[in-house]
Order: sequence, then structure tokens, then C-alpha cells
Amino acid sequence: MQELQARKERQHAHPLLVALATIGGFTIVIMVAFFLLVLWTTKGVVTGPSVYHGDKVGVVDIKGLITEPEATIKALRDFRYNQKIKAVVIRVNSPGGAVGASQELYEEILRLDQEKPVVASLATVAASGGYYASLGARHIVANPGTVTGSIGVIMKVPNIGPLLEKLGIKTTVVKSGTFKDLGSITRDMTEDERGLLQGVMQDIQRQFVMAVAKSRKLPEEQVSALADGRIMTGHQALDTKLVDELGNFSVAVDKAASLAGIEGRPELVYPKRDRLSIMRELLQEEGTKTLSNVLRQLLGSPTNNPVSYGI
Repeated sequence: MQELQARKERQHAHPLLVALATIGGFTIVIMVAFFLLVLWTTKGVVTGPSVYHGDKVGVVDIKGLITEPEATIKALRDFRYNQKIKAVVIRVNSPGGAVGASQELYEEILRLDQEKPVVASLATVAASGGYYASLGARHIVANPGTVTGSIGVIMKVPNIGPLLEKLGIKTTVVKSGTFKDLGSITRDMTEDERGLLQGVMQDIQRQFVMAVAKSRKLPEEQVSALADGRIMTGHQALDTKLVDELGNFSVAVDKAASLAGIEGRPELVYPKRDRLSIMRELLQEEGTKTLSNVLRQLLGSPTNNPVSYGI
């Protein structure tokens, strides 16, 4: 009787519990399948300096928001010390990012170019910090429709003070100096604070303009006229001398090989990557797609973009 009663209770289990159990089971299966797929697809993908003895061109990607350039800098340094790498192509597909990170990439590419030719290949987007980094190369190739330029700096400071006030939340600040809580999100910015931040922005802007003028061999006045944050196509950038040539990745590779005196078809060498880094990139990419879809649904428009970049 007890066994019969238990069977009846299982048969009348709450539909919600059944649904949750089913979803949980499917989730586990999908996660296991995903990681097995990643392991299978990355089998043999780990690449590094080739064992062959032909002339080689290194390829380094600069993708996405520029915030942590350590891995890219390491790849650039490795190629600089690798005597078998005769030239390097920097493949840029980035809307920009942090000021310091973009400048670090620019300096490292410039240092590499002093020892072996570096050609920048601008992909879909190479704007702001992405363009800044490419200035370290001696030759810049862009597609006619590449979105580039955006020479400028921006800082946005939100103010949630009114919201906190409605919630009955107050903040008390004890500081050692006038500007110690500069950029506080709980109050309006003072005129002195605005003036200080504006001075910082103008100094960074001046550094950006000087880097463009030095790299492109243009007068600073001519660059300043373009440095109002405007974006432009690769075709327009060629007209304003911000890039050297129109073409795709293959054109950039051929140019790098030519500058290095390589005859024939060069062998392309990519930085060494392990399975963990590949899996991390895949997870980040999928996470970004998911977040974008959620934001698109919440905002009700595919054109709204809640993210803004500093440079």
C-alpha cells in the first residue's frame, strides 16, 4: 500500500517541479556538450612559432574593447625577439577602450616596428583607441568601408543622487582634499571639478593628436581639425592621409612581406594560444552575444547602445 501511495504521489508531482527538473537536465547536457565541442574544435589549434625554416610574417589580433593589453603586448614582444619573424601584421578590429591600454599597445607596436616592419590591417572597426594603437605601425591598410577615426576622448559620470534621495538613502563624505571624491556618482559635479576633468581630457587629446601627427607625418593643426571625435570610412581616411592604402588583410600581408624583403608567399605565424584561453574567448563571445540580445529586448531597439568608450 505504501509503495502504491508513493507511486501516486510521484505521478501527481507539481508540473513546475517537473519542468524545472527537465530544464536543469537539459542545461547540464548542453553545458557538457559545449565543453566537449570546444575541446574537439581546439584540438590541434594551439599554434606558435613554426618549426619550418621559411620566411615568416607574424600576425597579432587586437579585438574588442581595449582594457587589458598584457597578452597582446607579450605576443608583440615574442615576435620582436623571434629572429625567424621578418615582419608583423597587426589586425585591428576594435572600437577603442581605455586610454592607458591603447597607449601601451601603440608604444609596443612602435618599438617592434623599429626592429622589423609592422603593417596595420584595419578590419570592420578601428576607431579611437583602436586607431591609436595602429599608429605604431609604419604602414596602415584599411578597407574602403572600415569605420575608423574618432580621434577624441570622452568621460561620462552618472549621477544617481536623485534616485538615492527618493529611496531615502544619504551619503556622508569625509575627504582629505577638495578633489578627493572627484567623479562621485551621488551628487552633481562642481564647476572646479568640471574644469579639472576638462583639463585632463584636453591633455589626453593633445597626446592623441601628437601621436597622429608624428605617425602620419602631418602638421598638428591639420590633425586637430579632424580631432573632434568624428568617425570616417577607410576611403575618407585615405583622403585625409590617416591611412596609407585601401585593401584587405591579404594586401596588408603582402605589404609586410615586401617591406621585409620576403620573396614569394610568406608563412603566417600566430601567437601561441592554449585551450584555456580559447575557451575563455568563446565563453566571453557567447556571453556578449547573450547580453546584447537581452539589452536589445529591454531597450526595444537594435540601435541603442548603452556602452560608451573613453578613447
